[in-house]
Amino acid sequence: MPKHLNNQSSSVSLTVAAMGVVYGDIGTSPLYALRECFHESHGLPVTPDNVLGILSMIVWSLVLVVTVKYLLFVMKADNEGEGGMLALLALSQQSRPVDLRKGLNVVVTLGLIGVAFLYSDGIITPAISVLSAVEGLTLTTDVFTPYILPLTVALVALLFMIQRRGSGTIGSIFGPIMLLWFVTMALLGLHSLIQTPEVLRAANPLYAIQFLIRHAGVGILVLGSVFLVLTGA
Repeated sequence: MPKHLNNQSSSVSLTVAAMGVVYGDIGTSPLYALRECFHESHGLPVTPDNVLGILSMIVWSLVLVVTVKYLLFVMKADNEGEGGMLALLALSQQSRPVDLRKGLNVVVTLGLIGVAFLYSDGIITPAISVLSAVEGLTLTTDVFTPYILPLTVALVALLFMIQRRGSGTIGSIFGPIMLLWFVTMALLGLHSLIQTPEVLRAANPLYAIQFLIRHAGVGILVLGSVFLVLTGA
């Protein structure tokens, strides 16, 4: 095989594998985020205004956090090519080392809080994602209701057993699955857009602002549910 074709094949394989590792989390977040926004505890009726308001918050949360924050700021802050909270925390200490015996400064404290958030996200997200996916079985029949929790525990245990084999194995397994998932979501989304094109109005941030003003109290709680779409960001 020519060298350039081999390189192209490797790039495609790497891209598909990265899709399973990097984008698997944020790609499955819609499974539960929108449903949680309309959870009965919030008491929000499913009306066009509420749907557009919540969708607008979701869209602009993704734009501001993923596009603006990460692409314009976080991606430019690296420690010799290494990224992440721990790498940035180590980078901050190169110029002004901290003597832990004298207490923690603000930067270290914020870094430790960020690491705590990272660990909590890593713990709660797999459980929520798998549980939400398995709960989808109850949409068609109640037969599976008693088995939702045991099946979720079994799947999470299986996933962690596979995960110990490394990111390469995870990517090779879940990459094609996530590719199929994204293609399916795109086709279903396109079909829904053709039927209901007015949903594109959610790109207007005024709907999000009006929703928060209209539901001043519960709006903050709903915003917490909206941020579930960012769990993989």
